[in-house]
Amino acid sequence: MEKIRGFEIAKGWEDKGINLPERKTAHSAAYDIEAAEDTILPPFKLGGKPTLIPTGLKAYCQDDEYYILVNRSSGPKKGLVMANSIGIIDADYYGNESNDGHFYFQYYNVLDHELEIKKGDVIGQVIFMKFLAVDNDNATGVRTGGFGSTDK
Repeated sequence: MEKIRGFEIAKGWEDKGINLPERKTAHSAAYDIEAAEDTILPPFKLGGKPTLIPTGLKAYCQDDEYYILVNRSSGPKKGLVMANSIGIIDADYYGNESNDGHFYFQYYNVLDHELEIKKGDVIGQVIFMKFLAVDNDNATGVRTGGFGSTDK
C-alpha cells in the first residue's frame, strides 16, 4: 500500500507503549496526540524556556502538505499554552537524520504551581493541511536536520 499520510513510532520509542493517534469522531479535523512520558512543567517565569513534551511519534505526508500541532481547546484552562502558538511541520521533517522526524509539543505552564503531564495524557492535536506555492517559486533547498533546521 502506498503511504499517503499517517503516523509512525519514531526511532528509539518502539518499545515504549506509544499509541498511534486517532480522530475521536467522524467529523473531527484533528488527531489527538498523547504524551510519550511523564513530564513536569514548572510555572511560567519571564525569560524561562518552554517545556518540550515528547510524543514518540513522527508523521508523513505528501510533498505539497504539512501538518500543524495545535493546543486542545481545554489546554489553556489546564494551564497549557503553546510557546509557538502553533507548530508547522514540513513534509521533509519526516525521517530527518537528526531525530527521525520525532515531533514534540512546546508548552508553557501559566499556573502558579507545577503541572504534571502523565504518559498517555492527550496534550495536543495534529491537523494535516495542503499548501500552495507562488508563481516563480524556486525553492530547491534540502533539509539537513531536525527541529529548527530550515533556516540553517
